[in-house]
Amino acid sequence: MTFFFKRTYFFALVFSLSAFFFSCSRLPNVQGKGEALLQGVWNQDSIANSSKLLTYTQHRFKISCDSFYVDLTTFSKVNYYSDSCFNKGVWKEYAKGTYVVKGDTLMLNGTFTKDNYKQKVSGCYRTGRYLTNFKIKSSGANSLVLESLNDQRECALVLKEKITCVPKEL
Repeated sequence: MTFFFKRTYFFALVFSLSAFFFSCSRLPNVQGKGEALLQGVWNQDSIANSSKLLTYTQHRFKISCDSFYVDLTTFSKVNYYSDSCFNKGVWKEYAKGTYVVKGDTLMLNGTFTKDNYKQKVSGCYRTGRYLTNFKIKSSGANSLVLESLNDQRECALVLKEKITCVPKEL
């Protein structure tokens, strides 16, 4: 009986190790291609009813392959920060990361950065993770309308420059 159990154990071990080694595949060391319709520099030139809002943010996206860079310019009539950071109600924030489109949802996963897109660990405004989701309401050759899933505000973007994805090594 012991021989039977040792033999069964041996085959179970060999099968488990074989399944482990053959089921794993190495990912390529290049970035993904992303979505063709999103490739480019997109500006939010205006915001509806901005004069009536206490706070609003204009977006500028640069999307290349599966990566994004976003410049966020916030205009506020209310001081949320210390006086040295409030900057008379206008300030900029920056973030970069990768994105995924699933169905009609654009999911951005990145970090807040300095204006040179290097990591930001302290200072005025937000630091840490930049996690934002948008519903893609409509898209055309030169226009893209997103709706923030955080606050349901619409973000109407205009294509300023088309970019062709050339995946880079990671």
